[in-house]
This record gives sequence, structure tokens and C-alpha cells, in this order.
Amino acid sequence: MIRVENISLEYDKGNPILENVSFKVEAGQFVSLIGQSGSGKTSILRAIAGLQQPSKGKVTVEDLSSRVGFLFQDDALLPWRTVRQNVSLGLRIQGEKTEVANKKADDWLEKLSLFELGDRYPSQLSGGQRKRVAIAQVLALHPKVILMDEPFASLDAIVRTRITQELIEWVEQENITVLLITHDLEEAISLSDVVHVLSPGPKAYIKSSHPVTIPRPRDILETRNDTSFAPLLKTLWNELVGEIKKANVVNFDKEKKLKV
Repeated sequence: MIRVENISLEYDKGNPILENVSFKVEAGQFVSLIGQSGSGKTSILRAIAGLQQPSKGKVTVEDLSSRVGFLFQDDALLPWRTVRQNVSLGLRIQGEKTEVANKKADDWLEKLSLFELGDRYPSQLSGGQRKRVAIAQVLALHPKVILMDEPFASLDAIVRTRITQELIEWVEQENITVLLITHDLEEAISLSDVVHVLSPGPKAYIKSSHPVTIPRPRDILETRNDTSFAPLLKTLWNELVGEIKKANVVNFDKEKKLKV
């Protein structure tokens, strides 16, 4: 469904933030990318979505033009539109009549326990409610692929767990392919079939890949009781901490040379 082949991305010519990054996401698979800040995770999503052109390599996504949804860290709700109007907007852009689009929007609002909020505006919603509206907005378009850039980072733990559980249930039922960017290692393991670890930037690359063997369907809280959860969490933690320590040593040596 998604194929990233030896891509390099750069903001300054000759100084790539990513170099020779390759991975694939099979249809129906949930894959996470983790790594330090500045390792180019969001840039990879932008390249997959067609918002940024790689300087080298190739990105291939099936049905990119109409079947890819994007969940951002901050929701993309329009403040002057009601909840129903926000959820139906994408459908109307695709050519659906207003009545049909509103009916489909109401169906998804009901599925996500938001139907009674259809006439409210985003400013009248809690953070958790806004996030669920953003999810309904994406799912209403029946995407084959969803790209997620730390969409739950701003939520408190209880709301985050509940919304994540709702999302994973719909993803599993609809057989949606997902690529998630996250700094939360437990979230990555709980949701994913594969977790890829990026090295620090610049010139970041896929340092390692880890399959997650927890069976589906998944209960987010119960995944932590699986015997494979704790060992994988420790492995991912040690990899990231090791990279941070190495980066700190390199930066210290550079500063020391500059002072000399």
C-alpha cells in the first residue's frame, strides 16, 4: 500500500535530514515510526502525502489522490463551521450533495458518540471531543490509508486511551492501512504491527525494525499484559537512549573543538 524507496530529503542543498530511507507498509498494516526530534519523521509523512518532494528516491502510494486521510497533532477543524459541517466538508468537496454528505457525517458522528454535538462549533467542544470529530472527518471519507502525526499527544491519559481504543477498533474493522508518527513507545507497541526506529538527524535512516506479535483485535490496556510487550519496550527504550547518549557525546566533542 505504501512503498518508500531510498528517499533522501533536504532543506538545505547538500545537507539531507533523511538519507536512503526505505520501508513499506502492507495493506491493512499499522506501522509506527519513532525517533528523536529532528530525525525527519514528519518529513516522511509529508513526502508520502505528496506535500514534499524527495531529493532522491521514490514514494509510491496506492490511490494517493482520493483515499488517503491525514490526522494532525492539532485538529484541522474550521471554527466557523459546525461539527456536522466539518465532518461533511470533505464529502462535499468530493462532489456529494449537501443532504447526502450530512447524512454520512451524522452516521459517523453517531458511531463515535458525537451525534448530539452535531450543531455545536469547535470552540464549544472539549479537546477529546474535537479529536473525535477530527477522526470522524477522516473516516467519513472511507480512506484506504491514514497518515497520523502524533494526533493524541495533547490529550490527557484517560481520554487518550479511550480515543485510541475507538480508533484502533475502526481501523481493524475497516482494514485501513496506517502509518503513525509518535514519541510514545507504549502507544507504538500497543497499536502497531511493525515499529521502525529512525537514527538521529541529519542524514537519518531506518536503524532497526521490530515486528509486534500481539494478536488482534487489541484492547489497548490489555496489550501491556502480553508477554512480548515489556521486552520490546525495553529494546526500543535502550535503542533511543543509546542514540541520545551518542549524540550528546558528539555534540560535546564538537563544542570542545570549537572552544580550543
